[in-house]
Amino acid sequence: MKKKWLLFALVTTLAWGIWGALIEIPEKQGFPATFGYIVWALSMIPCAIVALCIVKWKIEYDLKSIILGCLVGFLGAGGQLILFEALRLGPAYIIFPFVSMSPVVTIFLSLVFLKEKANNIQKLGIIVALLAIFFLSVQPADSGMSGYTWIIMASLVFFMWGIQAYIMKFANRTMKAESIYVYMAITAIVLAPFAYYMTDLNASINMDPKVVSFAFFIQMLNAIGALTLVYAYRYGSAIIVSPMTGLSPLITIILSLIIYAVFPSTMLFIGLVLATIALLALSRE
Repeated sequence: MKKKWLLFALVTTLAWGIWGALIEIPEKQGFPATFGYIVWALSMIPCAIVALCIVKWKIEYDLKSIILGCLVGFLGAGGQLILFEALRLGPAYIIFPFVSMSPVVTIFLSLVFLKEKANNIQKLGIIVALLAIFFLSVQPADSGMSGYTWIIMASLVFFMWGIQAYIMKFANRTMKAESIYVYMAITAIVLAPFAYYMTDLNASINMDPKVVSFAFFIQMLNAIGALTLVYAYRYGSAIIVSPMTGLSPLITIILSLIIYAVFPSTMLFIGLVLATIALLALSRE
């Protein structure tokens, strides 16, 4: 199949888009985001087992592979934990657009060190996609702000996620995609206790089985998207895959419009148009 990368990238974009549209539901019902992280870490296990079955439980365990796999995992999962704290201290309407531009880091590193190239239409798609990601991630202004620590944290997440995607592509040159995902699952679980201790245990936490089960279903979408992302980087260029999967808010917004019946703002509408153009351009070879 010539465009394996495109199939896997689209699955990731769709899975993460649906995840983004539904993720607020458990939180609004009293299931904290930090517990959502723990559920996500657990949801990685079934996907990791599937990955292990595909390679007949044979993964790379040499020092280089362990380091690369764990780096991918810690950068991704660690960035998510830092993002939780950044959102407690700083304004979401600035943090989300800034962090969402992490593909800029991935593209820069891939161009310089991996010598990746794109055709003219894809180059246009990359530029349009980056613009779209920004517009789609803009949040309504609020006054939630405390000091400037959030700036440092948001910057860390920005670089961590951008570098993670680059290392994921780099690791795919010497490792099986399945091996990378298994190490991602392991590191996600290792960091789960930190998410627990970040939780305000004095607040009312809804542990209703229905809510927890729904949260697990939602986080499975996140886990599946992460698995197909590794495959997308195996078969595709990082400078193309990174901005394409970064357009998952396009799906999130469309579903949110349907579920919550909210008309998009001007910024979001511009983002929707740009994202559609970017998807078409990035998929051209």
